[in-house]
Amino acid sequence: MDNLGDIRLFVEAAQHGSLSAAGRKMGLTPAAASARLAKLEAGLKARLFERTTRQLRLTDEGRLYLNCCRQALQSLDDAKAALQAGQGVVRGKVRVSATSDFGRNLLMHWLDEFNALYPEVTFALTLSDSLSNLVQEDIDLAIRFGVPQDSSLVARKLAPNRRVLCASPEYIARKGEPKDPFDLANFDCIVLSTGSGPVNEWRFTRGDEVQQYTVPFETARETNDGAVAREWALRGYGIAIKSMWDVQADLRADGLKILLPEWRYPHAPLHALYHRNRFMAPRVRVLLDFLSERFAQVSDELESLLGLPPDGPRAGTGGQTVFGEGL
Repeated sequence: MDNLGDIRLFVEAAQHGSLSAAGRKMGLTPAAASARLAKLEAGLKARLFERTTRQLRLTDEGRLYLNCCRQALQSLDDAKAALQAGQGVVRGKVRVSATSDFGRNLLMHWLDEFNALYPEVTFALTLSDSLSNLVQEDIDLAIRFGVPQDSSLVARKLAPNRRVLCASPEYIARKGEPKDPFDLANFDCIVLSTGSGPVNEWRFTRGDEVQQYTVPFETARETNDGAVAREWALRGYGIAIKSMWDVQADLRADGLKILLPEWRYPHAPLHALYHRNRFMAPRVRVLLDFLSERFAQVSDELESLLGLPPDGPRAGTGGQTVFGEGL
């Protein structure tokens, strides 16, 4: 325990890829951070990093030590949170990860509402359209569409999520509306790229009828950022597939219009993801309950706006799902 601060510095440096950045986060000068890391390495009789002027790279010994240090620090943090839970304390920092569009357009406002109720809670919000590594990035809670294959995570369904085909009124006035999915060949399309590649295979159903349109890459606008895809649609560059949660404000303000509403694109319900084996601090548990309530309040209103029938059980009625291999 004598070198606990040095161990935290080592973990921060590994996470940020920079000793000086880790030092700044812990209130240390570059010289002090370097001296503390050197002291840690001397005590271990092992080099943890290969250091150059541009790069900080873990050695094999450093990677082994890092995994053990993360587990040890997490256990200490969990113990502290457990003590606070016994005192009913709701305070501290919650590290949240969300997709870019949803995080900017909706979640940020809900976090403000939560802060008004619990002013001693602060947030670290990471926006990314890929699924964050919750362990390596030290995330308490991730909000994601669909079900990732990760046996270490627990999912709590927050809300149904209809994904809709949409375009701006200006684009529709200029180009018209498609009659069915196959007719999309006559329109400009916006494709979102994910970690597994670009999503250009658009499959729609209407009752028992199925139509699939493959968006040609040579004519499509592509981006790996959902916020950019939405902005391009708003600016009249083409047709995009977006989550109803991402474009709910645009639909209300007539910035976007739904196309082919009778055709269904595969749904991807919204889930909160968190560690299965980590103690959930009071601040995280209270935030999760708060978000569940907010989603339940807004879901009916959104489905009414879209003219949709109820989409299965409401969030919170189905309990939790533990992700496993092959799900």
